[in-house]
Amino acid sequence: MTTPSGTPRRAPAGAAVLREDVTEAIRAAVFEELATVGFARMSIEGIARRAGVGKTAVYRRWKSKLSLVLDLVGALAVQGLPAPATGTLYGDVRALLEVASRALRHPVASQVIPDLLVEAVRNPEIAEAIKAALFDGRQGVVAQVVREAVARGELPEDTDPDRALDLIVGPLYWRLAVVRTETPKGYLDELARAAVAGLRG
Repeated sequence: MTTPSGTPRRAPAGAAVLREDVTEAIRAAVFEELATVGFARMSIEGIARRAGVGKTAVYRRWKSKLSLVLDLVGALAVQGLPAPATGTLYGDVRALLEVASRALRHPVASQVIPDLLVEAVRNPEIAEAIKAALFDGRQGVVAQVVREAVARGELPEDTDPDRALDLIVGPLYWRLAVVRTETPKGYLDELARAAVAGLRG
């Protein structure tokens, strides 16, 4: 912007634009800090150091580590999970399990998710953000899978989407996030068949 005399005009003090590359560096640092030390021990100082920025760069964007984590978890909810469209109930369930398995095996997610679930017991704000990010979106996707299966005649009309979500994702979450054991070859195929049988039963 220029003045009438043609001289470039400076932006008003305090109106600096937040650089997106710095914001993304901070977000990446948060995930790494959560995976390394957990929410309770995570600090703005540690996040700033890992991101290679000053603490003021973090505080300029978020007022606390809680608001930062809530923002990141909320962003995961917005991204959503695309509903599979394989044309069969088994194919859709198997596709959902594949996506969930990859997410739960991710080195950062495997540390961050269980830690945040523990914090959610003590903090209602985190609990609500986790519910929106991890459960509400998947609930909507599974509900769509159920509706389409009902329309094809593969499931009865009274099939409960919440029960479907439990049957499809529950055993996988237990194995990968709670017990933390590897899935043997063919496990997802067997789990998909068992989930479909349970839904039809």
